[in-house]
Amino acid sequence: MILPSSMVDGRPATLGVLGGGQLGRMFVHAAQALGYETVVLDPDRASPAGRIAHHFIQADYRDANALRELAARAHAITTEFENVPAEALAELARTRAVAPPATCVAIAQDRIREKAHFARCAAASGVAPAPHAVIESEADLAAVPGALLPGILKSARLGYDGKGQARVATRAELAAAWRQMGGVACVLEQLLPLALECSVIVARGADGSVVSLPVQRNLHRGGILAVTEVFEQNLPTALVQQAQAATKNIVNELGYVGVLCVEYFVLQDGRLVVNEMAPRPHNSGHYTVDACDLSQFDLQVRTLAGLPLPAPRQHSAAIMLNLLGELWFDAAGAPRQPPWAPVLALPGARLHLYGKAQARPGRKMGHLTVIGPDAASVRQQALRAAALLGIEAW
Repeated sequence: MILPSSMVDGRPATLGVLGGGQLGRMFVHAAQALGYETVVLDPDRASPAGRIAHHFIQADYRDANALRELAARAHAITTEFENVPAEALAELARTRAVAPPATCVAIAQDRIREKAHFARCAAASGVAPAPHAVIESEADLAAVPGALLPGILKSARLGYDGKGQARVATRAELAAAWRQMGGVACVLEQLLPLALECSVIVARGADGSVVSLPVQRNLHRGGILAVTEVFEQNLPTALVQQAQAATKNIVNELGYVGVLCVEYFVLQDGRLVVNEMAPRPHNSGHYTVDACDLSQFDLQVRTLAGLPLPAPRQHSAAIMLNLLGELWFDAAGAPRQPPWAPVLALPGARLHLYGKAQARPGRKMGHLTVIGPDAASVRQQALRAAALLGIEAW
């Protein structure tokens, strides 16, 4: 256990993170609030997390010298995004506590291995992935069952926020999409009749203790999370319990340590289907900073440092709006500042900007969380904020 503000090896306890984006920035804030020093490794010298950490190492994630420096500075190390090289985490784990484990990150980085893990867990949880087929060769392409079409072709690696995906309706479209992706390993998922999407964030300690945050109801637009709603009865109680139980089963079967998010589809007939997992805090959990007594980043710090994991409690209804780069441009494409003053005048509005120097369409620049005593009041203020910012209502 690494206690806050304790001296380890004659120096203040320090927590490290691979990755300098907004998730790393919020982890650094949470670590510093407990008195830890922090060190960030990221290739971008202007990274949001690197700019606020006590120490910043600008280097590639595979740079051996940089990894040695990170291990020398930090007593325990985590990651803030799923595509950090798993081998870098494995190298760091030779001398330092690392959470999540490299083996778990490697599974989350590969949709084929991820689907296989979900299928194994389904025997206990009853929550399976969508019907799918693995495509790694022309022979696999020819053998795809017709029942999987129409479907969504997803690259097995390096896909996020809708990238590396293509919707296909026919065998000809499937073949064209696979070749356009370069013939890389892919997964074809059957297109299912969706009613909505949700996600569950859990934290698991090295001692096997697991705590869960409330189930988040999510709306995506263009493959990017747009709105998260979390309040009592935002989803049926039975569905909430099933999603949380399935997520705990997934994390336990992995032997995971750290914070993990699992995303689900809810079908029109009410069935729950597991979609994918992220071995880190998640965009849909940002509301926890304002609406819960322990945020997902507090939990990430605690799992990394070996501190106790009490069950987090939500004290306010919450709706979170993602703030993408297009909000920084007017209808003619000219740069502008969004109208923050009237937004911040709304009751319960909490603005979080990530310190990114350049806005561009689709880039996550920040988020707005609206909290309040009940779902109706929060929804009213969130819709007012969306109208002010030019975000489509939901």
